[in-house]
Amino acid sequence: MKPPQVTTARILIVDDQEANTTLLREMLEEEGYSGMHVINDARLAVGAAQSFAPDLVLLDLMMPYMDGFQVMDQLLEALPSTVFLPVLVLTADATSATKRRALASGATDFITKPFDVEEVLLRVRNLLQMRFFSNALKQQNDLLEVRVAERTRELLETQAEVLSRLATAAEYRDDDTGEHTWRVAAVAASLARELGWADSQVELLQQAARLHDVGKVGIPDAILLKPGRLTQEEFTVMKSHAAIGGRIMSNGSSPMLQLAQEIACSHHERWDGSGYPNGLAGEAIPVSGRIVAVADVYDALTNERPYKQAWSHGDALAEIQNQAGRQFDPQVVELFLRIMARPEGSI
Repeated sequence: MKPPQVTTARILIVDDQEANTTLLREMLEEEGYSGMHVINDARLAVGAAQSFAPDLVLLDLMMPYMDGFQVMDQLLEALPSTVFLPVLVLTADATSATKRRALASGATDFITKPFDVEEVLLRVRNLLQMRFFSNALKQQNDLLEVRVAERTRELLETQAEVLSRLATAAEYRDDDTGEHTWRVAAVAASLARELGWADSQVELLQQAARLHDVGKVGIPDAILLKPGRLTQEEFTVMKSHAAIGGRIMSNGSSPMLQLAQEIACSHHERWDGSGYPNGLAGEAIPVSGRIVAVADVYDALTNERPYKQAWSHGDALAEIQNQAGRQFDPQVVELFLRIMARPEGSI
């Protein structure tokens, strides 16, 4: 049984002398090679290489119109850099200068004219083996890249699901429906999109925003679920949920965990610097926190909580507008009001 390179190899022969191409064809056919394409005009070589997709090029150096060096230069430009195409140079010039120039132009090996049949066949076989080994390695690498990408996607999806469940678990502690985080995330995503964020960043924010109050898992039920107004001491404990959330999300290696930590730590900061946990002001507050702050307060106002009745949509919008420049970033408030003025369902 012939080796696969004999039965499947495609060989492009480029030489202006028909006697040479005829000799090469006969030598190769006798050895069992059948996939050959002959070019006697060097100007057609690159086009033939692109359409024929050879596994090996046998290339004469000294030709009219375009020499072998020019052909190799054009092949390097025309073919993808990831493609290994061996070029066996055919030349009567065996000087070191010619060989160096040919190697610099992309030649893989040399055959000196007049041809030695056994040498031609051995070099052709060796170069084809290199070509097929290279292709096999590339296919294996491509397959590995696909598998790594699939595994990475699976891990990211698993991470997103786990974090989503964590957000839901935290929210169920003071929201019977567990839907607060979903609503906040949807509004936050609309605001980010209005700010011109890329789709990938909007999606990341929408996932991370659901974890803005994850620190509530560290707040005692007696304070978190208290039906009346909190005392100053109780409110101090309640405020610690921002720092707790930041610690829970700290040292994350994924972009979503890093963004979730940023939001957890900053969504209770105020534009005027009177917020918590760090008293940041203005643009020192991460924009993600400024976005989620507006979305969070609007949803908290318009939904019933153990300590208050739900506000009307109009009253909540008026309060958000009133707090622009004090609690909230004025630009984010402006965009929020613009979104809310659109037909229902635009978020």
